[in-house]
Amino acid sequence: MKFKRLVIPARDGIQLAVDLYAPPNYENSGLKYPALLEALPYRKDDLTSSSHSEDYERLSGENGFVVCRLDLRGTGSSSGLATDEYPTVELDDLNDVIDWLATQSWSNGLVGMFGYSYSGFNSLQAACTRPKALKAICAIYATDDRYTDDVHYMGGGLRQIDLVDYCHYMTTCNAMPPVPAVFGDNWRQEWQQRLDLHTPWVLNWLEQQHDSAYWRHGSLRPDYGRIACPTMIVAGWADGYRNNTLRTFAALECEKSLLFGPWSHTAPARSRPGPHIDLVDEMATWFSRWLKPDAPISNPPSPIRVFVRHATKPQPDLEMMSGVWRNEETWPPTRLKHVTFTPPSNGSDSNNIDIVASKADVGTAGWNSCAGGLPWGQPTDQREDDSWSLTYDFKIEGSDLEILGHALLDLTLTSDQPVAALSAKLCSVFPDGTSALVSRGYLNLTHRESSTNPRPLTPGKSEDITLELEATSWVFPVGHTLRLSLAGNDWPNIWPSPQQFELGINRETVKLKLPTLSGPGAGVPQFKPVEPPTFSALQPSENGEFPATLWRVENDVIKRTRTAHTFYGGESEIRDGGIAKEWYSGECGVHIDNPANAWIDATTRYNLIWPQVNADVTSTMTIVSDADYYTVTIDLLATENGNAIARKNWHRKIARLLA
Repeated sequence: MKFKRLVIPARDGIQLAVDLYAPPNYENSGLKYPALLEALPYRKDDLTSSSHSEDYERLSGENGFVVCRLDLRGTGSSSGLATDEYPTVELDDLNDVIDWLATQSWSNGLVGMFGYSYSGFNSLQAACTRPKALKAICAIYATDDRYTDDVHYMGGGLRQIDLVDYCHYMTTCNAMPPVPAVFGDNWRQEWQQRLDLHTPWVLNWLEQQHDSAYWRHGSLRPDYGRIACPTMIVAGWADGYRNNTLRTFAALECEKSLLFGPWSHTAPARSRPGPHIDLVDEMATWFSRWLKPDAPISNPPSPIRVFVRHATKPQPDLEMMSGVWRNEETWPPTRLKHVTFTPPSNGSDSNNIDIVASKADVGTAGWNSCAGGLPWGQPTDQREDDSWSLTYDFKIEGSDLEILGHALLDLTLTSDQPVAALSAKLCSVFPDGTSALVSRGYLNLTHRESSTNPRPLTPGKSEDITLELEATSWVFPVGHTLRLSLAGNDWPNIWPSPQQFELGINRETVKLKLPTLSGPGAGVPQFKPVEPPTFSALQPSENGEFPATLWRVENDVIKRTRTAHTFYGGESEIRDGGIAKEWYSGECGVHIDNPANAWIDATTRYNLIWPQVNADVTSTMTIVSDADYYTVTIDLLATENGNAIARKNWHRKIARLLA
């Protein structure tokens, strides 16, 4: 066994289960080692037991760190209850574990934190509390704003397709038992307590529809000065948390580093798309700099290393993005200039109002805004969505156009309904007509002034709107067309507005401000070579237990509905002689003529089979909307060795608050 299982007591007596990956003979060598902490709710002993395990072994065995992987309170084999993501008590637990790591006999007293996604989030959150021993962090694919740049809401719109994945599967995950071989004889009592007291997190998220103190907790934005320790940010252009990166780097006043690649929500060594790098090597270099005072000092890399994306034809499973790596010394670079694009006038006031007629199912080619493993793929050709949108085209002539950062769209519009939305997409159109998505933005127009106190539109009244698009990098070559595509919905990414509407866009007010770059950067970064990943075809299991991975969007012509279907799952060997089976099935739908009628159906099932215990939990969630409410039904069934031990049901009718 290449790791050691331990239990660390929290200040209130809760037992926190951890794995320690350490250098050989670390307890008796007489040497002092720095520690690295990763804390996550995804069950280190089974569902994610193989995730990044080689990385931990390399960080410990090759690089001399003691790596601690923690099951958060109430998850995996830690006791207690998982009441929500990022609760206040989680920060107390993290501080307790950091203190424990810093005071062990083998420790040099210096601790770092790191992690992907959730573990990147709480690395930032823990750094804000400034534990004495926490000397550096590395946040990978994380956000600084839980409200508008997470999987819950975007621009005041409810993210629809995300509801069938993480937002639902945490209901199932949090109802699973601790691992009997780890937790001990009382594991059944602990499991029963979880089942008795469990409340799905998603219910709270659906009720918290506006920005508030709830979402500010755990959000670094806007008070970036709370972080004092050196901070490394790792981001991917195909990942959903790209917006955190540039603004956080600019706002932080500590030592900082930004590594921005082409990647999706997957490790940079095996992401679709590449190019790929060895992130373990980069983390080892970063943490050695801050946690090993006696280590030889090497020249640090440039503070900003960014992959510049060149125009690449879209594919849902694109393996390689065209482009080049480049160093930058500051953000924003001194050579960055904003260039404004404006559509030509039609020549008279009466002809300068362009109409955006909402269509409930526009956006399918954009899919969801965070690519990862299929079915959470990358955007496809945007031509069909463009055809249902208002488009403004700008031909690239004379020289290539490079953008890096956030595009800003200013315009004046009217709406014929009090609740409406604006979706904006920036596309790169190839000479053959292929349209590649470069960036997107979305705004529930009732949030045009504030997401804390939204205000309905007055039909017919002109409103000045500013919409910031997501951070991006792209080089538009000569001969391409830069396209601004405007629509009223972005489905299935965002839950549709409750009624059809028309926006009147004053063409003379449309200003697209692009962050453009010219001239050379600060050199080219160098990375340790990495073996290219092998991508295998996705096949159903031979026994038919697991269907093939599914990503299908279909029209029902008679019912006038559009539906997106997803499925993924499989079987894997886990620790303690066990097997884990996982099923994730989802459906998103909308009625094209009556967008108030939208829905999701999601099913997640986990079956953990150990030598003496077969634990199985299945949960289903249905959300159906009308013009005024989201009606939510969640059912959960837990069985042990085929016998039902818990049946739970939640039913809520949640008012739509200007959404």
